[in-house]
Amino acid sequence: MTKYSKLLAKVLNGRSDANIDFDDLRHLLTHLGFVERVGGSHHVFVQAGVEDLVNLQRDGRLAKPYQVRQVRAVITTYGLAAKEDE
Repeated sequence: MTKYSKLLAKVLNGRSDANIDFDDLRHLLTHLGFVERVGGSHHVFVQAGVEDLVNLQRDGRLAKPYQVRQVRAVITTYGLAAKEDE
């Protein structure tokens, strides 16, 4: 398993929402094809074909648990899957 597929499995599992590293979650979203815009402390991710915006904020070194749940909902709703490592 690649680093991204392990993180994707961890996010989709839902048991570690409070222990997902913020930067790892950002990299996962960009790996899935999202484009990141940063405005202050807000990191907003958009992707063509995905109506929902993903808005992340840092909580120390971790992502906020409710935002991890939102990322999981977007991934499952739109059937997004990690691309293979190049």
